[in-house]
Amino acid sequence: MISLIATAAFGLEAVVKREVIALGFSDVKCLDGKVEFSPVEGSSLHEAIARSNLWLRSADRVLLKLGEFTATTFDNLFEQTKALPWEEWIPVDGKFTVTGKSVRSGLFSVPDVQSIVKKAVVEKLRQTYNVEWFKETGAEYTIQVALLKDVATLTIDTTGAGNGLHKRGYRAKATRAPMKETMAAALIELTRYGEYAARSSGAKPFLDPCCGSGTLPIEAALIAKNIAPGLARKFAAEQWTTIEPKIWKEARSAAYGAIRTEVEPIIHAADKDPSAVELAKANAELAGVDDCIVFENRQVSQTVLPAEAGISIINPPYGERLGQIKEAEALYAELGNLFNPTKWSVYVITPDEFFETAYKKKARAKRKLFNGMIKTDYYQYF
Repeated sequence: MISLIATAAFGLEAVVKREVIALGFSDVKCLDGKVEFSPVEGSSLHEAIARSNLWLRSADRVLLKLGEFTATTFDNLFEQTKALPWEEWIPVDGKFTVTGKSVRSGLFSVPDVQSIVKKAVVEKLRQTYNVEWFKETGAEYTIQVALLKDVATLTIDTTGAGNGLHKRGYRAKATRAPMKETMAAALIELTRYGEYAARSSGAKPFLDPCCGSGTLPIEAALIAKNIAPGLARKFAAEQWTTIEPKIWKEARSAAYGAIRTEVEPIIHAADKDPSAVELAKANAELAGVDDCIVFENRQVSQTVLPAEAGISIINPPYGERLGQIKEAEALYAELGNLFNPTKWSVYVITPDEFFETAYKKKARAKRKLFNGMIKTDYYQYF
């Protein structure tokens, strides 16, 4: 059965699964690095492609899974790939490329695996369309063959190669080493901030005292207002002739209708770098949430908490070299002074193992995550 796969960064599979379930999808399976699911009962696969791309906040991309089978020889890989219904998705003028990976499989040569899959797809389309040569002037289709322990999974990327779901469209520029929007959304989802922000009374404020280019507060505003993260961008599958344009139009119309215009979140963000603050303001304006966030240029030591209780998520500069380590220790101490003791829930993501010592308080919980290629801990103080 053809299904969909939402890929996820290490450690965020459970967050993505929760989002998939909240969107009403069925047959949800959580696996390493991905969440597999099927359309809502009564809706089509085409509608599920549009809805999942528009709404998933923490997933990296959405893949269309055409088939999965055991492949121990190239002949076996060729024949089973050829048997899949490629013609139902790729038209005669479709432009397609094949990417691949192989982990603990007998077919370990990725270039050879890609070549075999490409030949199999071409052969199937050649037979279907009765042509010998393809112009490839139409929409793009990125096919991926992933081999794991001799099991091949064949997918088509619906989001767009090199243009994952983190590309929201609002971050034209960023500070050095910015956090991906999908990671920021996941960190916020882990705090359940969206539930607090939507309350008609007693809504908790959100604070980011080291906001950089503004990714965390902007994502917090999008979540609070229930603004679909993909509203301002386009996806690869929008160009596919097999999916009618009205599917995307209706999905976007429904997303606009779901915006909580009545919610007015209380979000504060600050940074010691004035240029970063100006950049964050510009990004918030592009995202359409600049009226939800109060930006300030100030040091952490100058921060005054905007309420007795709230939620703060912090992605501070990391101490990678000796001088930076000393600066990081000083910053963590300032954060400790700011929040200890308070009724605020504080969440800090950092690879620095000395964080708790400098902060002067042991975290109630820690979650191992990868921020880009950096192994980090998400320290949680409830």
